[in-house]
Amino acid sequence: MIAVLDLGIGNLQSVVWAFERLGALARLSRGEGLDEAEGIVLPGVGHFGAAAERAAQLGLAPRLRGLAHEVPLLGICLGMQLLFERSEEGGEGLALLPGDVVRLAAPGLPLPHTGWNDVEALPGGFLQGAGDGEAYFVHGYVAQPRNPAIVAAWTSYGERFPAAVSQGRVHGVQFHPERSGAYGRAVLLRFLEEVAQCSRSSRPSISREGTSCA
Repeated sequence: MIAVLDLGIGNLQSVVWAFERLGALARLSRGEGLDEAEGIVLPGVGHFGAAAERAAQLGLAPRLRGLAHEVPLLGICLGMQLLFERSEEGGEGLALLPGDVVRLAAPGLPLPHTGWNDVEALPGGFLQGAGDGEAYFVHGYVAQPRNPAIVAAWTSYGERFPAAVSQGRVHGVQFHPERSGAYGRAVLLRFLEEVAQCSRSSRPSISREGTSCA
């Protein structure tokens, strides 16, 4: 089962439907059922501070820090930004990844950045199976990882910034795969492949060191 975390932000049902169309069982969760989930998805649009406050109210940070060693986790758009430590928009993140979130510098271009952009997947990264593609973005802030090695894909809009990040079993995409057509489906399938590899039912003894399930 894929647990889609409900922070009260964004069209969460569209994410659930995207996974269901791929044959996965997906359920909205405000923290319940996480211990049984085989994959966790953190979607979102809107204000970082409001989402971070809601996550704190639900006590998600300590739970996700523990589960991220066992269960693949995917952050989408604002959900990816919440994986980091803090944002210039205000608020403290989940601190699952090292780095900050900063305002997108796009002189002369309209903000927020809304529309389709090319995604350049890096060899050996989380999106290698999906490859390069075109994805749909809606955002005004971008991740600034302290360790550039966690960048899994790049894109550009006024400046070059991470389109995807990955460390251990924690992954994030700045774009919306549920709104990105065939490429988005390929990205979600890549996540589901990792979920299958890490399934507790097939792998009851999962390392807590964050190593690959493969």
